[in-house]
Amino acid sequence: MTSWLGKVTWYTSVDLPLAEKVGKAFEAKYPGVTLRVERSGAERNFQRIGQEYASRIYNCDVVNSSDAAHLIIWKREKMLAAYVPEDVARDFPATHKDPDGMFASWRITLSPIAYNTNLVKADEAPKSFADLLDPKWVGKIVKAHPGYSGTIMTATQQLSRDLGWSWFEKLAKQKVMQVQSATEPPKKIAQGERAVMADGGEYLVLSLKARGEPVEPVYATEGTPLVTGPSGIMANAPNPNAARLFFAWSMTAEAQQLNVDAGGLRSAHPAVKEKAGVRKFSDIKTLREEANVVADKADEIKAQYVKYFKV
Repeated sequence: MTSWLGKVTWYTSVDLPLAEKVGKAFEAKYPGVTLRVERSGAERNFQRIGQEYASRIYNCDVVNSSDAAHLIIWKREKMLAAYVPEDVARDFPATHKDPDGMFASWRITLSPIAYNTNLVKADEAPKSFADLLDPKWVGKIVKAHPGYSGTIMTATQQLSRDLGWSWFEKLAKQKVMQVQSATEPPKKIAQGERAVMADGGEYLVLSLKARGEPVEPVYATEGTPLVTGPSGIMANAPNPNAARLFFAWSMTAEAQQLNVDAGGLRSAHPAVKEKAGVRKFSDIKTLREEANVVADKADEIKAQYVKYFKV
């Protein structure tokens, strides 16, 4: 084991409390290795890594993003190292692993609607994205930003494709509270600052609800945006051995179960059990993810969004 001793730096956009739990579980499993968590929004992490590589600064060992397009771009630019953990090779569906072994889905989440159950009665809650345009929700909606959050970038692409940009144009007139990260809308509705969220990470809604907070997810009749969050090892990882150890462990059933139980995430690992009391993934109508489209059109999507929301 001495060859594994050292440290690993993990850039991730997952909510910091969960990232820290993952880090502690990994360090407990491998006492000789220290995990350093660098948490920020996926789009910010993407910019940071681009700037670091342009300056030949290599800090990141393992990267996780809520915007699968980032991994596609890094692969194109030869910034990832090929490595396929045993669990990924044996157990993961083909749709959740890169055919060239550059990345795999460390997490899956959704971007649902949700509401504060103290402020909104169940029978009056929105059931669809179209319902969010009802005048009764003016000044009562919070949503995150695709320029900061990979989850929201992915969701924005899917919703603009399926509902049209006209839906965003109308939503922008609802006096929406604009925040950055997909982790923020669930917290804003739990605190009662807004009654409804138009988007955000499902895993935060589920975690808050499990803690007794007054939040309830809504899986829209049109379908809920599906967001995969792949991980990969950077080609110039300063700690390649520790990086492979962490990446491999993070894809095991044990680590993936932690994501589900402690974080409310979904998993591509077939041995992982879904959380009790949560709607089964297979029972939720989801929208189709197109990471390749996001990889090619991210700037265009952000510009169109800013045009309507002015932020």
